[in-house]
Formats: sequence, C-alpha cells, structure tokens
Amino acid sequence: MADLKAKAEKHADKLSALMITYPSTHGVFEETIVEICHTIHDNGGQVYMDGANMNAQVGLCGPGYFGADVCHLNLHKTFCIPHGGGGPGVGPIGCAAHLKPFLPNHPVIETGGAQSFGPVAAAPWGSASILPISWMYCAMMGAAGLKKATQVAILNANYMAARLSGHYKVLFTGKTGMCAHEFILDLREFKASAGISEADVAKRLADYNFHAPTMSWPVAGTIMIEPTESEDKAELDRFVDALINIRKEIAEIESGVQPRENNVLKNAPHTMAVCMGEKWDRPYPRAKAAYPVVNLRQEKFWPTTSRVNDTYGDRNLVCSCPPMEVFIEVEDSMEQAA
Repeated sequence: MADLKAKAEKHADKLSALMITYPSTHGVFEETIVEICHTIHDNGGQVYMDGANMNAQVGLCGPGYFGADVCHLNLHKTFCIPHGGGGPGVGPIGCAAHLKPFLPNHPVIETGGAQSFGPVAAAPWGSASILPISWMYCAMMGAAGLKKATQVAILNANYMAARLSGHYKVLFTGKTGMCAHEFILDLREFKASAGISEADVAKRLADYNFHAPTMSWPVAGTIMIEPTESEDKAELDRFVDALINIRKEIAEIESGVQPRENNVLKNAPHTMAVCMGEKWDRPYPRAKAAYPVVNLRQEKFWPTTSRVNDTYGDRNLVCSCPPMEVFIEVEDSMEQAA
C-alpha cells in the first residue's frame, strides 16, 4: 500500500485509472481493496475492476461495495457461456452512476449516455445468442443458488489446497492461511531436484485422465488450480490423488530410482499406440505409464498424441489452409461459370 500511495500521489496530476483483479490472480482476497480504491480516487483516478474472478464474489460481495467505478464480467468464467475460441464472446461492463452519461450509444437503437463517444459494437446489447444463457443460469439458480455456488467454489479450492499442501508448496494464501476460489502450486523446486518442469507435470496429468490446469500463470514454473463449484468431491479427490501420485513419481527421480532424462514424466503422455506397441525400451513398466492409479484400468481415457515440442511448435507455425493457387483456380472457375 505504501508503494501504491507514493506512486498515486506522485502522478496525481496525470493519474487516469488503476486496473485491479479481485480476488487477485494469486488466489487471495486482498484485504486492502477498499483502501486501494480510496487511494486512487483521492488522487483523481478511477478504478477498473477485472471481473475474471467474480466466481469468488457473487452473492457475497461486489465491486460497487469496494469502490470500483467500472467492472467487466467474464460470462464464460462465472455465468455459464461457452469459453472463447469459437466465439462470439460477450463481456458485459457495469459502471458507477457517475459514468452512466458516457456509456456507448448506437446509431440505430437509442441507448447509451448523453455524452457518449459512439458505439463500440455492431449490436447495441451484444450477442442475442449468448446473453440468454447467462440470464437463464441466473434465473434458475436464484440469489441463494448463486451465493451457494460462490461458497462451494471457495470451499472446493481450500479443500484441494489443504490436501495438497503436504506434498506441494501452496504459493500464496491470505492471513488466515486460506485461499479464494483458486490456488497456485509452486513446482519450481523440482527443476533442480529432479529436472522436472511444470510442463512435465501438466503432460503427465493427461495419463491420469485430466487436462492440465493453467500453467505458468501468473507465476512461471507453477500451476494454478481453479476447481469451481461444478465438480463433486469424488472428482476433486481423483484430481488430488493424481497430483499426489505424481509427486511420488518425482520423488523416485530425486532418489535415483528413475533416471532424470528418461522417466514417466519426461515421456508423458503415453498413448495407446505407445503402450500397446511391440517395442518398449523405457526403464519402467507399461502399466506404470498407462495405469498409474487403480481406477484407470476401468476408466482410462487415452491421450491421442505423445509428447510434442511445444516451443518449436509455437515458433514454427504451419499454415493448414490450402495454397493460394487453389483460391485462384476457384475464382477462375467461378468467372468462367458466370
């Protein structure tokens, strides 16, 4: 806070706004959030709150109570619309009353504020195909249901963090030793002790039927786990058990039972083709690769691809679209047909 106050006072004559995520991306409820907002306001700025972590707020607290002037809602994170990629996405933005005159308007539909700077989207109220999903979710959940969803999301995260804390370092917690709706496991120590990176752990999770959580964000060398309220306790336990078992596999590397460069983590994930193939030259049994925990013998979901070089792929993009000659030929044929 001292650093923020000093900077806000130093730049008060040109302070525009502060953007803050609450709870923080570290998975902690910042206890000074109200003081932060007051500090910015006292020095002439506005506060823009990132609503990415609204899953830890709905029904319990809200940006307006803290002093935020603007807040966007990530509907794909808290209000049930599909995650992006295919689109269209929708991100409603709420603001305090004093900013209402400046809300975007529209040339066809009368909406927005009297001092608007113009439209920001073709449709005045966003996507009609997406927003009803969030409306139906809120209507069916009701106030009590939305509050319970938030409470269960926070409870689930703290339950998982508590179970994993004896095996991994939980990087950030609040003064009470608890987290918000997400938490970060620090995997950096394993790079030195076993040559294992966060990517190795993420890829090994695929052998346990799990897509890896957020990797190396917001801290490099970590994984961030956000269970939400949607999974039951049995599923949470399966995920926790997988990570605990992976920690045991790392311990085998640390003790020399498995070599540092040729082990179940470095070779993960293991596809059916690899595990069932005639050739097997790895220093651990096929069963350890494919069925590291008992339930996988009945419920195995096989990874479709073995280990790939992520960095190489990111730096050497391959265009999957047809060559330009194909488009020229199509255009020529269309002209001839016309």
